[in-house]
Amino acid sequence: MIREFLRHGSNAGLIVLAGAIATAAASGQFRLSLLWVLAGGGFFYLSEYGTHRFLFHASPSRFLFILRLQHRLHYDHHVEPSRLDLLFLPLWYVLPNFALVALIAWMLFGDWSIVMSLVLGAMLALLHYEWVHYVAHIPYKPRTGIGRWMKKYHLWHHYKNEHFWFGVSNPAMDFISGTYRSPDNAARSTTVRILHPEEEL
Repeated sequence: MIREFLRHGSNAGLIVLAGAIATAAASGQFRLSLLWVLAGGGFFYLSEYGTHRFLFHASPSRFLFILRLQHRLHYDHHVEPSRLDLLFLPLWYVLPNFALVALIAWMLFGDWSIVMSLVLGAMLALLHYEWVHYVAHIPYKPRTGIGRWMKKYHLWHHYKNEHFWFGVSNPAMDFISGTYRSPDNAARSTTVRILHPEEEL
């Protein structure tokens, strides 16, 4: 189970990078701040919802290159939810995003310790997101009640209606943004697998 998790997407790379940041901090190159690590994680959890709802579910681009990216990053995951090679975010998407976060943090704070703390927190939150997402799509029954509920929660998005339940690692933003529904009160969508049947790649 863990071996498969590490074989796909950016997961192994993220663990290596997070370990490198922690090692550099332990060697005295900068000091990690728990407060800023938590802030980085919180920033990721907020952006997770927005990215999923507004970027990954965006209308198809008229530019072929961008359309191919949309398919790889999310459209095709809805078509084949159990394919692990489509489940995880690729390193070529993750690294530029973290570089951008680091650049913006440096421009705002000018403090290497804050930058690395924020980036580490966001990396750890992304690993948590990827693990919850992974568990939702494999034949595994989580041991905890909240784990089992989160698995069902995400699968409603894939098999019931793609317009609700965008939170993968947590449901908070769905409640805040009005995209939570009881599954009994949500109509079954005809486009839950093929998000945009009108477009052709």
